Amino acid sequence: MPRFLPRVSSRFFPSLLAAALAGGLCLGLAGQPARAQDDGAYTVLLDWFLNPDHAPLVVALQKGFFAEEGLEVELVEPADPNDPPKLVAAGQAEVAVSYQPMLHIQVGAGLPLTRIGTLVATPLNTLLVLADGPVETIADLKGKRVGYSVGGFEEALLAAMLEPHGLSLDDIELINVNFALGQSLLAGQVEAVIGAYRNFEKHQLALAGGQGKFFYVEEEGVPPYDELILVARSDVQPDPRDDAFLTALERGVQYLINHPEESWELFVAYKADLDDELNARAWDDTLPRFALRPAASDAGRYRRFAKFLQDQGVVGALPPVEQYLRAAD
Repeated sequence: MPRFLPRVSSRFFPSLLAAALAGGLCLGLAGQPARAQDDGAYTVLLDWFLNPDHAPLVVALQKGFFAEEGLEVELVEPADPNDPPKLVAAGQAEVAVSYQPMLHIQVGAGLPLTRIGTLVATPLNTLLVLADGPVETIADLKGKRVGYSVGGFEEALLAAMLEPHGLSLDDIELINVNFALGQSLLAGQVEAVIGAYRNFEKHQLALAGGQGKFFYVEEEGVPPYDELILVARSDVQPDPRDDAFLTALERGVQYLINHPEESWELFVAYKADLDDELNARAWDDTLPRFALRPAASDAGRYRRFAKFLQDQGVVGALPPVEQYLRAAD
């Protein structure tokens, strides 16, 4: 794995989503046509390449928890991280790993999706600067260059973080660094980057010889949200296997928290290229972020974040969150 592997965002705008929907959902996984579900497998489409964010799924699979619930679970890495929610909405997979912010955006654009569970229950997104750089506080961003990868949502996060410090986006220079977040910092192209994940980018920076400092979005004016969630199709009857899937996933989380070292061995044994220095460093930082009750939901939290996105102009009118937030029994 490269020291700075570009983490392609699965975030995109409602206009792009609408165009994709208008053009149809003939999408593929790993370069292949989306398969019809005729083999009885319960397919989980990941949001990107397999990494420690997906550890509860891997542990539940490796420990046989899914099998004990009568499920044959298949984890699939997508060729394009934008595809999984759309494939689920088209009925070509049972569940996709996605993001709470994207769920609001996609539902607002008309995609029939609902959240059925949570993997990572805190934001991972941060504003990242060099520890020995010129930015000691967010107020120091005035007149500075800030790198980003995908506009819209990341700009909304940044605007909310700047506001309590008397700044706005007009006070900084935004530069699209095309997913080269760490490289742009080390090269002096920018003084800060928005969109860095707290469990990965700081370690990527350290492996390249730099030291980072995080500003956490939820401590700087952004309502807390679930980073990684599980979404299913909302315009059909719920899959009767969903409850069994979430029960097994909860067992995976419990085992992971109780036995982190054994879980690491299970994780790296699942796929050869998982056993690398970056994943090893990210492992401990990721463990505290997992949802201990994956099926549990918090409608108030989702309402607050929906309002944040509306206030920031990221989304327009939205249905009540209860329509796309499946409550646990």
